[in-house]
Amino acid sequence: MAAHLPVLNPEVGMISPRTRGRMVLRLRAAGIRDERVLDVMNQVPRHHFVAQALAGRAYELVSLPIGYGQTISQPWTVARMMEAILENNPIPRRILEIGTGSAYQTALLAELGAEVFTVERIGPLHHHADKVLSRLGYSQVHLLHGDGSGGWPEQGPYDAIVITAAVPCALAPLYRQLRPGGRLVMPVEDRGKQHLQVSHWDGHEARISHLGDCFFVPLLAGTVSLASGEC
Repeated sequence: MAAHLPVLNPEVGMISPRTRGRMVLRLRAAGIRDERVLDVMNQVPRHHFVAQALAGRAYELVSLPIGYGQTISQPWTVARMMEAILENNPIPRRILEIGTGSAYQTALLAELGAEVFTVERIGPLHHHADKVLSRLGYSQVHLLHGDGSGGWPEQGPYDAIVITAAVPCALAPLYRQLRPGGRLVMPVEDRGKQHLQVSHWDGHEARISHLGDCFFVPLLAGTVSLASGEC
């Protein structure tokens, strides 16, 4: 039997902006320093990206289920990945996101002012993300239902690539889709443990730095259709 997405209520907009503000204060206290990141997280309504039943928890610093065995990542992790993209850099013009998921991070990247190209393998999540982003007015986002493990080479090169699922190592084809000076931010799994990793690409080789431990669902190949819900 196909899995079903949680029902979302587009009218769950009555949550006070002060609630978002308190989340941002907690992120600042937890070490997030880039004002650009904090500002967009104060602007984008996270409760629009979760089920109505979970809207009251949308501004807690926790991950939440979105259906199909996937989650919306905890805000601190999203913020840290965005900081890694932006550190000592202007806002990237073109960003590839592999794993649209809830589309919350997609919206944050677009709110920064980037043109975002995002790939999702699970059909229902892809279609739902398209609806939510359109409703919120993010016209500079381009969505693709497909296998993101090979990136989206037709739209490259990109100034930054972010992967929202754990991989065993950097995916070589993705470096070829980065501009020199670009960054690849991803969770890497090694011997049962995961850490956030940033690869700084100079056009020939990557300089790698680690950002700390994390936990993400694994990046899977193939696609899941809307009709069957099967791989």
